[in-house]
Amino acid sequence: MPSSGSETAGAPGAGGSGAGSGAGGGSSLSLLASELKTLFRRRRTLAMLLALAAIPVLIAVAVRLSSTVPPGRGPAFLDRITQNGLFVAVTALLVSVPLFLPLTIGVVAGDTIAGEASLGTLRYLLVAPAGRIRLLLVKYAGALAFCLAAPITVALAGAAIGAALFPIGPVTLLSGDVIEPPQAALRLVLIAAYLAVSLAGLSAIGLFVSTLTVVPVGAMAATVVISVASQIADQLPQLEWLHPWLFSHYWFGFADVLRQPVLWDSFASNALLQAGYVAVFGALAYGRFVTKDILS
Repeated sequence: MPSSGSETAGAPGAGGSGAGSGAGGGSSLSLLASELKTLFRRRRTLAMLLALAAIPVLIAVAVRLSSTVPPGRGPAFLDRITQNGLFVAVTALLVSVPLFLPLTIGVVAGDTIAGEASLGTLRYLLVAPAGRIRLLLVKYAGALAFCLAAPITVALAGAAIGAALFPIGPVTLLSGDVIEPPQAALRLVLIAAYLAVSLAGLSAIGLFVSTLTVVPVGAMAATVVISVASQIADQLPQLEWLHPWLFSHYWFGFADVLRQPVLWDSFASNALLQAGYVAVFGALAYGRFVTKDILS
């Protein structure tokens, strides 16, 4: 078939030429804008963001309805919520890190390529011409956008419900210093940015897994399982030599943002580790995708 011949013949090289010529930068921005619009208009995406926003609401309501919060019981900072509503956001982010954030990221990243393949739209995107490399980059950029949107949603919902149900005032940091609410809000933004960086490596893994299958549910599940496996391995003392190389190792390092001055060592180490995962799994995704027969 003529269409099969042209697509198969252009598999290795079509991405390179499409990304560097043809429609150019304007087309890339249009493609990215279309991807972001499609992603954040999906009911599934909105449902996941609403579910994330419900986490701080649930925490705040539970604390509000309880008589006392025993110190040292439950998640960190839970006993501080009644003193300052801004701690609702911090507690919710802490609770979301092990499961809820990786789960939603796994869904989005796992669906990037496999979702298009399962719908039969992948071949049409490539002959638009989007180019394989350009399409891969745009899909990953969309996943990164969700990596930022997810923790910001938790932080905003937590700050809003915290302000509605509890007093807001100066915040005592882990270092013992006290900062005003505007500075505390900035720390929440830094925590959200830290978590967005933390999830970049998992997104790259999900992108690679998504290029291996045409079943998006399988790619989503595999990405989430990899996330859980990494966190379990990080808790095993027998694998202590492996811990610094696990993409989830620095996920809880955002506590250093709650010190005065901010300790940037964890942020830098986390960013460097995630960059390594992005490079490795981005290269694997590229190698798989540019040689993939999209008609198979």
